[in-house]
Amino acid sequence: MYAFNYHKASSVADAAARLSAGVDAKLLAGGQTLIAALKMRLAAPSDLIDLGGIAEMRGVRTEGGKLVIGAMTTHAQVAASQDVRQSMPALAVLAASIGDRMVRNMGTLGGSVANADPAADYPAAVIGLGATIITNKRGIGADDFFKGMYETALQPGEIITQVAFPIPQKCGYAKFANPASRYAIVGVLVAQTGGGVRVGVTGAGPCAFRVPEMEKALVANFAPDAVASVKISHTSLNSDLHASAEYRAHLVAVMAKRAVAAALGQ
Repeated sequence: MYAFNYHKASSVADAAARLSAGVDAKLLAGGQTLIAALKMRLAAPSDLIDLGGIAEMRGVRTEGGKLVIGAMTTHAQVAASQDVRQSMPALAVLAASIGDRMVRNMGTLGGSVANADPAADYPAAVIGLGATIITNKRGIGADDFFKGMYETALQPGEIITQVAFPIPQKCGYAKFANPASRYAIVGVLVAQTGGGVRVGVTGAGPCAFRVPEMEKALVANFAPDAVASVKISHTSLNSDLHASAEYRAHLVAVMAKRAVAAALGQ
């Protein structure tokens, strides 16, 4: 590692102040990406601000028809939460499918969303459920948050404090996972709400995205077969040693079909 100054933040305000004061300061949440980057000398922050001691950034609660989850809540805590399991079981399934036991007990919701890894699971939930990313400065709608590979709408000095997920009528998540890392080669979350249907996809492209054609088809008929015939263009999708763009396009339809079936309890 390169040398850096370590700070244990006592509050969101303290973290924000230290973040602004640092020449090239970085926030440390669960550290599942950042610590690895530091060890490989791929990152060299001047200051590392640890958010682990901020109690106000943890926890799960239901409020006004939404499931509000603190940014420092771990994947394991999301998966085990009775509030999540009762109001949005698909989110518990998603959280339980992330990485391995160590990753789930160290990694956090806020860290994953802020990192915006194109193969992470939570972005599908953020997009598919129309969540609001709440920072120390504002609320950012799901459709405005992810901008590209590892790129978000967060501005300098912004810290994600919690994420508010509207509770849907029905919701399901399915992913085709890399067998080693458990990252999503393609993951799809489908949610039916009073206002319509949303389909969030992760793993397939540079960042999470919606599929309007599938949403329209599911509004007309919320059934697995409704999305089976929707063709996904592969032109803007990822292609790597794990899967070609064409294969990922095929998987979007397969995983969407499975997500709808899961939402229906099939």
